[in-house]
Amino acid sequence: MLTEGLEAIWTQFQLPTAFPPAAQAEAEAAARRTPDRHTDRTSIPFVTLDPAASRDLDQALAIEAAGSDLLLHYAIADVGWFVPGDGAMDAEAWVRGTSQYLPDGKVSLYPTALSEGAASLLPDGDRPAAIFTVRLDPAGLAKLDGAERALVRSRAKLAYETATEADLPAGFSEFARRVEAAEVARGGARIEPPEQEVVSENGCYRLRFRPQSWAEQKNVALSLATNLAVADALLKAKTGLFRTMPEPMEWAVRRLHHTAKALGIDWPKKEPLQQLEHRLSPEDHNQAALMIAIRRASPGAAYEPYRAGVTPWHSAMAATYCHATAPLRRLADRFVVETALAIANGQPVPEAALAAFEQLPHVMAKADGLAGQINRAVVDLAEAVALEGREGETFNAVVTDTDQRGARIQICSPPVIARLKDKELLPGTDLKVRLDAADPVNRTVQFSSVG
Repeated sequence: MLTEGLEAIWTQFQLPTAFPPAAQAEAEAAARRTPDRHTDRTSIPFVTLDPAASRDLDQALAIEAAGSDLLLHYAIADVGWFVPGDGAMDAEAWVRGTSQYLPDGKVSLYPTALSEGAASLLPDGDRPAAIFTVRLDPAGLAKLDGAERALVRSRAKLAYETATEADLPAGFSEFARRVEAAEVARGGARIEPPEQEVVSENGCYRLRFRPQSWAEQKNVALSLATNLAVADALLKAKTGLFRTMPEPMEWAVRRLHHTAKALGIDWPKKEPLQQLEHRLSPEDHNQAALMIAIRRASPGAAYEPYRAGVTPWHSAMAATYCHATAPLRRLADRFVVETALAIANGQPVPEAALAAFEQLPHVMAKADGLAGQINRAVVDLAEAVALEGREGETFNAVVTDTDQRGARIQICSPPVIARLKDKELLPGTDLKVRLDAADPVNRTVQFSSVG
C-alpha cells in the first residue's frame, strides 16, 4: 500500500521523472568539459561528509591552524561553471527551484550527469569547485578570507552514520565548538526538533523520528560559518540574496510560555526564547514536545534581495545570513556563489546574478512550499499505513500543542502526530487515545480520547 501511495504522490504533485531531452544532452556535454578557469588545489586534503547514500555532494572540507585562528577551506560544487546561463538546464532549474526528496526517489535540480557525476565532489577524480576560505577566530567570528575557482580532489567520502573523530581533519570539532559558542553568545538558536521521516530498509518502508549523529550536528557548523561569512561579504558590497526570518510574534511567545509551564519546563520570563532553545534536548519527551511547539510558532524563513538601508536579518541565526553552500540542490546558491567569487576577486557582480536576485524569492518560496507539501503527504501516508488494521486499539499519547482547531498529539509508538478536536486539553497532558480510522488512500488517521 505504501508503494502505491508514493506513486500517487508523484502523480498528485506532477513530479517529473526525467529532464527535457535538451537539458539532458546539455548536461552530458557539460560533464565532458575540461576545467579551464581553475587553479590547481588538488594537494589540499579535502574530504566530504554526508549521508552514506548521498551522491550529490555539494561540499568538501579541509581545516588548518593559522596561529590562534582556524582556516576552513570549503570547496563548493562549481555549478555555475557547468550550467550555461541561457541554456536548457538553466531554464529547467528555474522551473524546479530545488531538488525534491522522497523515500522512493528524488527530483534533482540538475541532471545526474552533473549532480551525481561531474559536478559532485565525489572521491573518484578531480573536480572543479569554488573554494571559500573562512577564517574563524577563537571567539567563533567567521570572516571570508578569499574565494577562488579551483580544481580539487576529495580523499574520502565520509558518512554521518559511520565517521569517527579520527576520520575527520584535525580541528573539525574545535571549529564546530567555536561556531556554536559564538551562536550562543549572539543569541542565535537553530536547535532542530525531532522530525518524522520515512526510510527505506531492505525494500520496505518504515516511519521513524530522524536521528542526528554527532558528526552531522557538528558538520552543520561548517556550512553555517561559511554562509555567515559570505553574507557579511555580500552585505558590505551592497548586493546579494539573503535568507531572512522575523522574530516570533509576542502573542506566540506568550503562548509558548503557557506550553512550557504545562510541560513542567522552567522558563523564567526574562530568559529569551533563543536561550531557552539551547537548553532543550530532543531526547527528553516533554522538551521535545516544546521544541515542536516552538517550530510551529515560528514565522517562516524567506529569501530577500539586498535593499539599500535595510539590514537583512534571520532571527534564528541572530545574524545576517545567506545560502551559498548547496548549489547542486538549491537554485539560489548558484548565483550567491558567483557573486561571492566576484566580490572576493574585485570583479563586478555578474548582471545575470543581479537580475536573478529579484526573481529568486518567488521561485524559491514556491519550491520550498512544494517540498513541505510533499514531506507532509509522505508522512501522512506512512502514518496511515502503519496504523491500518489497528482500528479500535488504544495508544499512549501526549498533547504537544493546541490551536483553534483543537489539540495536536504525539502518539508514543509508532511515532505518529495527529489531532483531536478537543480544545480544552492542555499541552503536556498525558492521555490514552483510540484509533477510529486509518485511511492510506486519503492519507488520514482519526483518533478520539478514551475516558
